[in-house]
This record gives sequence, structure tokens and C-alpha cells, in this order.
Amino acid sequence: MRYVLAMHVVAVLALDGVVAFDLAVPGQVFGVTTTSEDVPLYETRVCAPPGGVETSAVLGRIRVEAPFGLDALAAADTIVVPGHDDVRSEPPAAVLDALRDAATRGARIASICVGAFVLAAAGLLDGRRATTHWRFADELARRFPGVDLDPSVLYVDGGQVLTSAGVAAGIDLCLHMVRRDHGSATAARTARRIIMPPQRDGGQAQFIRHDDPPDARAALQPLLAWLEANLHRPLTLDDIARHASVSVRTLTRRFRDQTGTTPQQWLSRARVHRAQQLLESTDLPVERVAAEAGFGSPVTLRAHFSRRVGASPLAYRSAFRGR
Repeated sequence: MRYVLAMHVVAVLALDGVVAFDLAVPGQVFGVTTTSEDVPLYETRVCAPPGGVETSAVLGRIRVEAPFGLDALAAADTIVVPGHDDVRSEPPAAVLDALRDAATRGARIASICVGAFVLAAAGLLDGRRATTHWRFADELARRFPGVDLDPSVLYVDGGQVLTSAGVAAGIDLCLHMVRRDHGSATAARTARRIIMPPQRDGGQAQFIRHDDPPDARAALQPLLAWLEANLHRPLTLDDIARHASVSVRTLTRRFRDQTGTTPQQWLSRARVHRAQQLLESTDLPVERVAAEAGFGSPVTLRAHFSRRVGASPLAYRSAFRGR
């Protein structure tokens, strides 16, 4: 007897200003996911509010006439909300109601990039761990303080509700959902078809640019410049305080007031950043990178680097130098 697999329906919700890449990702991933006998496992439906939508300004506002309306959300097993170009706008009430109804009946709901703002506006992220693009994390945290925000990861699987970081992290999230639905072998087969690693190492932390606040750069600039020039040295708190001509207590207080962190934490972050630069731009062995960045040994480098970046030094170099 031949059994027919029930198709898993994925509804992709396009709102005005939708990011075209985010919109295409679910269809690209789920659309090529099949059994080993090439039987499709998902049906993807793009839906939108009445009247259609336009894509974000990045592509010059392309008009999208979705083949399905909001009523398609009621028949979907999974709903994916892509990012859009105005996170400060309030989503239409009909959209929020449809998402709440879908959540109540048990549909799986996921967001890509700043699509998390839509889920948050619907109340679906209250009390949940979630993520979004690191550039908009502060805004999400400010507007929706009930969200347990983690901007360091590529995606968060909260069971029924999932969120991903920016742009390409949507691919990671969709592959994760395929893996959750059908196992690693199916996810790996899908990843090969879209020329993507089945699972990327690390998280968003490896892409975040960390700048010191302007007031810190003004007041502490001479000391910070000296620290940058001496990262390779085994600096202690006493060494730093002595150079700044202050006590260790005063040094620590000024660092906290003006940078929001301690001298040791700042130094660790700066050393990791130096290691990132060396891994990206040189062929130095990891031992030399560790010494140049002031970590002393590859073991210490790996511990600090993995904790802050979410990937090992070799995995980071492989990703950013294509080696």
C-alpha cells in the first residue's frame, strides 16, 4: 500500500515594506525540501493584507501581489513573518488578530530579522526568549520590555514561537525547522540543494560591531589608545591604573561610568577584536594570533574567542577568509 504524505503548509506573511530576501527565504528552503524519493514535504503560500504590498526601498519598491490573503494564515501549519523596512510602524490590527488566532490554535510561528517586532506587537514574545537583527535589538528591548532578548544568536527555538537574526539567519532558522520536522538527513539534503552548511557555527556576535560610547572615547581616549597599542602585553589592573595615574578603585569606577564595563572586560573584548582582525587579514598560525592579541596561549584564545564570538578561531577564519 502506498501512503501519501500530508503536505505541511507554510504561510509567508508579506507586510508593506517587506524585505525581498526575507520573503524569498522560506520558499527557497521549504520549496526544495523533499523525501529521499523526491516527494515534496512542504507547500509554501505567500499571503498579504488586501491590496498587496511593496518591497523595501532597497529594491526600489517592487509591487507584490500575493496569491493568498490573511485568511490563509488560518490554514497554515507554520507561519513565517519576514522583516520589513519600518520597525516603528504598527502592524495592521487584522494581521495581529490573525497571528494571535493562529497561536491559539497551535500553529508554529516564526520571524526573520525584524519580523520579530510584529510577533512582539501581537504579544507572542511576552516572557519568551527571542532574537532579532543586532542593529535593532535595543529598539526591540525598549519597546517590548517583556521580551527576553538575546541578540547574540542566529535563531531562538522557543517551541511554538521561533525568531531569527538578520537576513541570512532566516536560512539557518528554516533549515532548523526542517531538521526539527524531518531529521538531520532531510535538512542536510535541503542544505546541499541551496549550497548552505546544514548548521553554521557561531552566532550573531561574530558580526556585531562594538563601539564605545562617545563620552568614553572623549574622556578615556588616551588610556584606551594606550591599551590598544599594548594588547600584546600581560597587563594587570595595577599596570593600567599606574599608567592612568589613578588608583585601581578610581580606574574601575571611571571605566564603569564611561564605558559600562570593567577594564578587564574591555581589554578582553579588545583582544578578541584584535584576534578577529588577524584571523581575517593574515595567515598567522593560531599560536601567533594568540600572542599578538595578548592571550598568551591558543587555549586561552579559544576560550575567550568562543565565549564572545560563538565560534572557534579556526571556524571564524574559515568563514571570513574562505579557507
